[in-house]
Amino acid sequence: MDLQERVKMLVKLGNYMLSSEEEWINIKERASRENAWFTNEFVEIAIDNIAKRFLQEDLLQIWVNRYEVKDYPKTQRNIGVVMAGNIPLVGFHDFLCVFISGYKQTIKASSKDSILIKHLVNKLAELDESVHNYVQFAENLKGCDAYIATGSNNSSRYFDYYFGKYPNIIRKNRTSVAILTGNETEEDLAKLSDDIQMYFGLGCRNVTKLYVPRDYDFIPLLDTLKKYGYYFEFHKYKHNYDYQLAIQMMGRKFYMTNDSIILVEDQAIFSPVSQVNYEFYDNKESLIEKLIANDSIQCMVGNEFINFGEAQRPSLSDYADGIDTMKFINGLN
Repeated sequence: MDLQERVKMLVKLGNYMLSSEEEWINIKERASRENAWFTNEFVEIAIDNIAKRFLQEDLLQIWVNRYEVKDYPKTQRNIGVVMAGNIPLVGFHDFLCVFISGYKQTIKASSKDSILIKHLVNKLAELDESVHNYVQFAENLKGCDAYIATGSNNSSRYFDYYFGKYPNIIRKNRTSVAILTGNETEEDLAKLSDDIQMYFGLGCRNVTKLYVPRDYDFIPLLDTLKKYGYYFEFHKYKHNYDYQLAIQMMGRKFYMTNDSIILVEDQAIFSPVSQVNYEFYDNKESLIEKLIANDSIQCMVGNEFINFGEAQRPSLSDYADGIDTMKFINGLN
């Protein structure tokens, strides 16, 4: 497959992902059944973003032209890809980067999110059976020339031990924050509530920490977040909410809630499911400097940063951990 063949195949895959083919509908339903965090709504959102923001021919052409991707790499490499499973198809971008480069890849799919990615690779193979020569799945990644591994801070130590002597990208825990001024519109807050609660807040691009001025009025935000009150229909989310609420009550700490999410003043940028931390700031410029230097932050959301509502809608060039995956892959040639 040359580069243009790979691009056209991906475009066809995007069209398939937006289709209502019965096989595809059944696969999506199966993915939702096997992972309670993968609601039908969130599976559809993830698929829609990939199909419309990754797998459009014009977008793909602009993207690959930035890297001067060749039809065939001078030296064939096999890249091991360890995928996370916190939100649906979260590892698709890594697959896409390796596939478009023309390299081979061996994927260790997350047990929480294996159904969708395996099915989509098989659909590509229906277009060209040689895809199976380029993409394989395995439980143990051995003998690869380079590795891209996504996981937690704990798993990153494991990855570094096994993959550290090879060229690698090893990703750790990351999360996102929002800087508010108090002048946000009702529409801004509605979009911010999506940045917070989409995918139950499980993604590294979800906002888990708010920075607000000292006179900030939380009521409009709490009212807006009520649109996610239906999360209580999902026992896993409700269990988390009840547990975190009990911790706040037993600790006699000040908290705010709209009966579906908890706001807590806490310096930590990471917060558990159903809770969002906040912190007051006095000087926004010094705050921004501090946040930019924090390598645990994936996105900064706000009127001067990533637009409200866009945190969980990445483009092809929005690389995890700020590390250019395509540049890394090209550097292996």
